[in-house]
Amino acid sequence: QVQLVESGGGLVQTGGSLRLSCAASGRTFSSDAMGWFRQAPGKEREFVTAIRSGGSTYYADSVKGRFTISRDNAKNTVYLQMNSLKPEDTGIYYCAKGRAISSSWNGYDYWGQGTQVTVSS
Repeated sequence: QVQLVESGGGLVQTGGSLRLSCAASGRTFSSDAMGWFRQAPGKEREFVTAIRSGGSTYYADSVKGRFTISRDNAKNTVYLQMNSLKPEDTGIYYCAKGRAISSSWNGYDYWGQGTQVTVSS
């Protein structure tokens, strides 16, 4: 079994920053893709960003230039640095692990419990 544990969510003002982390317990982390999704109030789950095992990244247009995904394979951890936050970034953020990068939720095998990010207007 693989377990993903997220942390770093919270309340921040517009224009502020947060850094989310997701620690994976499995032994295959270094060879897997990792992604972040979010779900805003009243909206569908939305792809945010993903990173391949080799480090290449992919971002949704809505966060490109503001968010940065990174990973530390030695620590089995993926990070999401969120800058210039906007109220529309508010939502529950989920990390996910899969064998290949994907912008679709069904491309991932394991999911974290989610962490709340709230950006005040």
